[in-house]
Amino acid sequence: MCNIAVISVHTSPLGQPGTRDTGGMNVYIRELSRQMGRRAHTIDIFTRRTNPRSPEITVIDDRTRVIQIAAGRPDAQKASLASQLPGFAEGILEFQARHGREYDLVHSHYWLSGVAGRALKNVWDVPHVIMFHTLAEAKNRHNSSEREPLYRIKGEQDVAQHSDHIICASEGEKSMLMDVYGAPAHRVTIVPCGVDTLRFRPMKRHRVRCRLGLPEDLPIILFVGRIEPLKGIDVLIRATAQLETPARLLVIGGDANDSDRKAELLVLAEELGVAGRLSFLNAVPHSDLPLYYNAADVCVVPSYYESFGLVALEAMACGVPVVASRVGGLKETVQDGRTGYLVPWRCPERFAERLDLLLRNEQLRRSLGREGRAAAGRFRWPEVATRVEDVYHELVSQWRGVAVGAHVA
Repeated sequence: MCNIAVISVHTSPLGQPGTRDTGGMNVYIRELSRQMGRRAHTIDIFTRRTNPRSPEITVIDDRTRVIQIAAGRPDAQKASLASQLPGFAEGILEFQARHGREYDLVHSHYWLSGVAGRALKNVWDVPHVIMFHTLAEAKNRHNSSEREPLYRIKGEQDVAQHSDHIICASEGEKSMLMDVYGAPAHRVTIVPCGVDTLRFRPMKRHRVRCRLGLPEDLPIILFVGRIEPLKGIDVLIRATAQLETPARLLVIGGDANDSDRKAELLVLAEELGVAGRLSFLNAVPHSDLPLYYNAADVCVVPSYYESFGLVALEAMACGVPVVASRVGGLKETVQDGRTGYLVPWRCPERFAERLDLLLRNEQLRRSLGREGRAAAGRFRWPEVATRVEDVYHELVSQWRGVAVGAHVA
């Protein structure tokens, strides 16, 4: 059994996935922590307080807590948080002094957390594991309109080179960590993200559509994710305008803070003559997403870059074929021609071509959906947690000089 300090500075696992700065990483932290709790580890997840009225401690289960640390203005934007990291780390140390819990390992998520995690590692003299989730250099190579700053790249390099171990989600990310960031190969382990295959499972489409109030006879193309340029929603709208098969595009994500971006996308849809076929829905609770996946004929992930592609995996687990950009971890999550299709990123014509093929052929959709469901079995959370736990045990054993732990079923 280990006491694990999980660091997530800029976003909380209590947040709503699909809104700004809240997405697959939040799901990952929450679900992995639950799995670790079932294996008798105790988890304290430290995040920055963004609401002065929120409680300091939120209990998730018997072994997992979320602890909010005051650091800077509650409404501070992510771009300004680097200067708040010393205060954030001091807040964690002050909390620890009040509550007396000793930690065996620090697991940081995202580079900002890695900077704070490194400071805590030095004070506590424990191993430090980092998972970046996204890398600035990868984003810059795929998105010329929004450049990540140099200080982030330098911060990532420093964390990558000085952490005791890095967990990453794909072969492509591992190669970039070694070739661009200088991370030693022996300190990088690939562990894909996970999916709850009991919750994300195939359901009867007509029943789900009836429950959601969606038309039963109209093909539906689904997008799930944050409303930001990197997600490629504009590419999907352009692809929809080129479809020969009439279909409705349902975009799920964002909240009131994304109204301007949604308005821009709606203007694009109007210019292309497909505004009447486009519907926006604010981010829904993660537990409700299986309904929407199962209501769709096809799920599309047109991102300019994804380190893994959790939405694609969740759709596959629901037996829904995926059409995704051939970028990042999506190249390993989606099996081209078997669980869906991979197409060149930022290429509406190729998206439209594959979408038309699937929308016209129910047998093909069913075949790809069955294969997707089968493939998703490799990503069940217990298997993912076992591989992460192996990293924990090895590091803590090396640190203590004695073997630690065995798997708990």
